[in-house]
Amino acid sequence: MIPWVTVETLAPEGFSVASVGDTAREFADWRRVLQRQLARTPALYDGLSTRDITEALRASIEGAVDVDKTVSTRSGPHKLMVRPVFGPGGEVHAVRWWAGPEKDPVPPLPGAVGVIWDLDSQTLAQPSGITALSGIAPEEYVPRMSIAEFFHRVSAFDRHAEVLDLLYRPVPGDKLQFEVSVLRNAGRATRWRITVRARDDEYVRGAWWLIEDITSDNDPAIWPTLESVGLREAHRRAGNHLAVVQLAHASISHWLTDPAPWIRWDYLFRPVDVFHPDDRVRLVDLGSRVRSGDSAGVTLRALNYAGGYTPTSLLLYPYPGFSNHELAIAQLVRVADDIPMVEPEPMDLAAPGAPIGYDDQLRYRLAGRLRHSAMS
Repeated sequence: MIPWVTVETLAPEGFSVASVGDTAREFADWRRVLQRQLARTPALYDGLSTRDITEALRASIEGAVDVDKTVSTRSGPHKLMVRPVFGPGGEVHAVRWWAGPEKDPVPPLPGAVGVIWDLDSQTLAQPSGITALSGIAPEEYVPRMSIAEFFHRVSAFDRHAEVLDLLYRPVPGDKLQFEVSVLRNAGRATRWRITVRARDDEYVRGAWWLIEDITSDNDPAIWPTLESVGLREAHRRAGNHLAVVQLAHASISHWLTDPAPWIRWDYLFRPVDVFHPDDRVRLVDLGSRVRSGDSAGVTLRALNYAGGYTPTSLLLYPYPGFSNHELAIAQLVRVADDIPMVEPEPMDLAAPGAPIGYDDQLRYRLAGRLRHSAMS
């Protein structure tokens, strides 16, 4: 039986196969995969050609609709099903097709969604349908999130620099496929396969993503390594807070240790709001020094959970490797002694004027952390 075949449609340069069933195909030629799958089911050759499937795929992509077709063969009636995968604005990021005898049960169709990285806002726009994937609670859903928040959700992943390189220097034709684990309670892991293509066109300057939920009950429990736990605990006890910072864009891209507890970096409408508007240019100006291989220091005002700002010292080091020289490693040290260092109680969030982030979802996250701490 043919498994579900996922054809990504993430960029104008053409389609490719992201996966066949549970197997990643990393941008394989979709026509070859189609022919190979048909060859494994000779009965389909009587009534279904590669042209028929191609037309069904295009109809689903261009119309953003499900396609169901019944074909007659000498082995009896067969059916062809095509299902689009939507992005945050109803764009089609992929189509998934399956063909088999009409009397046979259709294999389960795992969850999948499209996500869009917009470089100008430095956010991932995600549809509400992402809550159907394993590992995402409806209470956690926000229309946009930073790349630092995404990285903070995943574990056992070490390709951050590759991802950041593609996202912050989007060159049409660049592409990447990888898998991530999102830890849940009791060490059980949600598993996602992510396919990304860079774009720089009238639709977006950034990248289109396809996220497939490949979680299986047979996946083993995943626990952090002793080394990672030990290093993180050592940094925590020493009061060290290290982050990857995008100098040219004045934002935090990834926490290498536990996040600095006095900084509100998550659930923001705009990731750049983590630093005071008047201080961001000072971070940008240090880019040339860091690119030359020197370290540099600066004191900035960082947003806190009360809606104010806490003076924070950043010691910046060059990030080794990769073409994106705007990356720097930052050691963050709290300068002010008269401002509380820890995160607030969930109901204590306050900010003067209009909200700058998703406060309700932040309260849910903080409440969950408090519940987890009380149980551990």
